Amino acid sequence: MTSSVARLDRVCYRYPGAMALSLRGVSLAIEPGLTLVAGSSGGGKSTLLRLLDGLVPQFHGGRVSGSAVVAGLDPLRTPIPRMATRVGLVFQDVETQSVYGSVEREVAFGLENLGVSRGEMHDRVDEALAELGIEELRERRLSTLSGGERQRVQLAAVLALRPQLVALDEPTSQLDPDGAAAVLAACLKAVAGGRAVVVAEHRLATLLPGANRLLLVEGGRVTATDPGGASRPEASHPAESSLGARRLPWPRDAGDAAWELRDVAAGPARDAILEGVSLAGGAGEVVALAGPNGSGKTTLLRTLAGLLPALAGTVRRPPGRTAYLPQNPGVLLHLPTVGAEVALTLKRTQGEGDESPDEMLAAFGLLDLADRYPRDLSSGERQRAALAATLAGSPTLVLLDEPTRGMDPAARQSLRAAVRGLTARGSAVVLATHDRDLIADLADRTAELRDGRVVEQPASGGPA
Repeated sequence: MTSSVARLDRVCYRYPGAMALSLRGVSLAIEPGLTLVAGSSGGGKSTLLRLLDGLVPQFHGGRVSGSAVVAGLDPLRTPIPRMATRVGLVFQDVETQSVYGSVEREVAFGLENLGVSRGEMHDRVDEALAELGIEELRERRLSTLSGGERQRVQLAAVLALRPQLVALDEPTSQLDPDGAAAVLAACLKAVAGGRAVVVAEHRLATLLPGANRLLLVEGGRVTATDPGGASRPEASHPAESSLGARRLPWPRDAGDAAWELRDVAAGPARDAILEGVSLAGGAGEVVALAGPNGSGKTTLLRTLAGLLPALAGTVRRPPGRTAYLPQNPGVLLHLPTVGAEVALTLKRTQGEGDESPDEMLAAFGLLDLADRYPRDLSSGERQRAALAATLAGSPTLVLLDEPTRGMDPAARQSLRAAVRGLTARGSAVVLATHDRDLIADLADRTAELRDGRVVEQPASGGPA
């Protein structure tokens, strides 16, 4: 009989100040192999993963009962640094997990703390980078990487430690098809080596074929089911060549465009990531940016938002407010409550329209969370809160970077409805995403980026 890597017995947990339990009487055993964790946002998936490495309750605080043994240690009491030698967790918000500025140092960080010899450290870093297909990122600064690239770097840092249990929170949410395939291959390799891998995901299609077990988490309760019988509501990453967007003519001249990039070069610290990019979009139109991780989608959005000055070329935005949702929604949320975040945006719009905070909160299913501190929310709930605060007040230009990150199907439908409402009122929308279903549902046109250049656009060409 295979021994369990982790065993939980009647575990209940409540975050500080929360009214409801986030975990309710959870009893389960995790064996070596691939275990998937599914469920709606806020249901308890991330809390379960955090408990496995001791962050819950030791870092987050709160009240816990029951017992747990993970990799031979008690995660409720064993110091987190010691737990980290046996349990590797990759956060959904990988931006909060980085320690060093460069990729190689980041991957080596845990090994340095363990006192691994220099020669073995070098070999393990090489192996981890190769497993994730990111050898070319070795000398890069983390600040220059896309969100998807950073996810793969953090997974490499965890795999280099060779923990007994690997826990991944939404690891493919920002990845292109090649990146998602690399993550799956790395998970299966870890499983083949006798380790347990636990993955929380909303998009299951890529991972289901290799899974031994599927856990459903709703309302803090965990039930196990056969992954072979699980439904596959959404494809994770349809073929890269299938863009699925409706093809409409480009603006025929500058007067038809609400926004425009003309022969733009851009990048941080005069290091051009974009070269010779010309794009434009009209009022009431959704333009999607597709392409692999690191192709320049985020740089394009930041340049169009005015957060990154163009190194060459012309950038033109429409009058009125430009709303920008970055890949890490946490950087937008700084007030005591979700409701206050939305109210502040509406106040800054200086009375545009008659929209109330409750309307936008209701649109994203956040009314019950209006009085919650944003940073205490689940990743999916925090994404919805950031979207509500960003989209309130009918901005004239809306820029969304991986907006469905961490979202369950209901939240994704709320996003679609909100974008359609904005475009009906004349807002121009540009979204960067690997979510092909979102592109098919919302985009009027799609621009494909590779290596900082537009390589595919409608037959009519770019802006005149």
